[in-house]
Amino acid sequence: MLVKDFKKDFYDTLQRQRVLVLVAFDVDALCACKILQYLFHCDQVVYTVVPVDGLQSLEQAYLENAEGIRQVVLINCGATVDIVDLLQPEEHVRFYICDSHRPVDIHNFYNAVQVKLLMREDELSTIPSYDEVFRDDEEDSDQSDEENDDPESGYKKKRFDDESILRRQERRQWNEERVRILFDYTKFTSYGTSVAMVMFESAWKLSKDTNNLLWLAIVGVTDQYVHFKTPRDKYMEDVIALQSHVSRHNQRGSDGESLLSVNCLRISFEEELHLNLYRHWTLFDSICHSMPIACKLRLWTLKGQKRLHEFLAEMGLPIAQCKQQFSAMDITLRSEVKARMQEYMNKYGLENQDIVLPSFSMQFGYKNLLCATDYVLACAASLESLDSSKLQTDNFLLASDILQRSSPEKTDAALEGARAQLRSLVSQVQSSLDMHQIISAGPFLYVFVQEGTADSRFFSQPMSLIRLARFTLQAHCSVTRNKRAQSLPLVLGAPLSLEEGTCLIIGIPPLDTDDERKNFFGKAFEQAAQSTNMTVKCNGFDTFIIEMRIEDRSKFFDALISILQ
Repeated sequence: MLVKDFKKDFYDTLQRQRVLVLVAFDVDALCACKILQYLFHCDQVVYTVVPVDGLQSLEQAYLENAEGIRQVVLINCGATVDIVDLLQPEEHVRFYICDSHRPVDIHNFYNAVQVKLLMREDELSTIPSYDEVFRDDEEDSDQSDEENDDPESGYKKKRFDDESILRRQERRQWNEERVRILFDYTKFTSYGTSVAMVMFESAWKLSKDTNNLLWLAIVGVTDQYVHFKTPRDKYMEDVIALQSHVSRHNQRGSDGESLLSVNCLRISFEEELHLNLYRHWTLFDSICHSMPIACKLRLWTLKGQKRLHEFLAEMGLPIAQCKQQFSAMDITLRSEVKARMQEYMNKYGLENQDIVLPSFSMQFGYKNLLCATDYVLACAASLESLDSSKLQTDNFLLASDILQRSSPEKTDAALEGARAQLRSLVSQVQSSLDMHQIISAGPFLYVFVQEGTADSRFFSQPMSLIRLARFTLQAHCSVTRNKRAQSLPLVLGAPLSLEEGTCLIIGIPPLDTDDERKNFFGKAFEQAAQSTNMTVKCNGFDTFIIEMRIEDRSKFFDALISILQ
């Protein structure tokens, strides 16, 4: 059931109770969790936070922490499965689900007692009506199975009159229609509003919003855009909504002097350069590792590198300046980079949205400016750290510390991890293109990351895998002569565990459907697995990423081709 009044139906019911908070392993969920923790601290609510990375982990976390718990909050997990059926809780347990994954399971939506949904009502308009998917058939079955005594034969027999035959026929037709309606409802997966944004708006309604919480909401919204979960139009809608809050919390005096002290967090809106980590890298490297420009100029080729040098020369940016740290560049050049890029972009086939991204940046004291995109990449690198000596919980706490800005050293280390991720990503894309590994299978393109390569270990994690798949598809479309490439989806495989012989498979939609960002591979993978009687695991919360044995890959792909054709 949808929560209409956040304070009355959710927040007030948690007072004086111990709450279990289950949080998915992504940046948006982490930001929403930090906002909720702040609200709990304000009202001294006792809570336990447990990070979960999939359905199996969700079940285990609930079983281990369920004792004495009556209220469970799920952040970015649990909406797409029947949560009561999965966890088998006692009747007094209540679940509050704040999740951006769509479609929402119909049992969660229509469960008026145990499940409450913290979501925007307008995003759930496609859910089938109750009568289309549920039906009370007890009366029908009683009547159809009504038995009458036959005094001559001495036993009971069922009545097969015209009425019961019509009832059975009508029931069969209803079931067929229900299967069709549910298939249409669940065939695409997509994302709703960022959960950090939903939590921030709730805090605002409770008059408990602060600048820190606003920054967390900004990072959550940016995370959805960076990981290709929402289209640009939806991102712009959220940015405009956040801009009014930024103006409210970051007032300036009439003389332009900030009314905030130096020690406060200051947030500003601006059209940021759409270059990854450029403030913490060299301008040259940042351009080479930013997808929009890298794909348009084909920077993995010698010809592309030559065009980049021409572009920089035409802008009047000396190569020596561009190859040193951005913060060490000549201050005049540094301040004019954006204006010069916009001036000469058309000549090199670039558009404004390739160069700039409307976003927010924050400054704390006299430290370096950090933009929201930098924060997302740093937190994602921390969550998906490859340090085998650390547990997943340690990575979660490290990313949480970065959001709190408690240690500049941890932030710097996370930014270095993000740069390493970007280098391996671009290296892998270049390798796939140079070796012509991207193959057209008819209804889709596919490519496999080779086992044992230096960079393959980075792509055993979902967020890195999503970015690799998207970069690979966009880069391929920029170089191929196949006119259909823009309308073809991509399936990418990456090794997961060489010891167990398993791999991850991800499917992403074509570039020409970017306005919607709807993914049909969850249903396609499910049907392909059923038709081949194969065991595939969809342990994460995204159904378009699955785990399978490497030896089963070719059989699975044959089935997938026949389904999509």
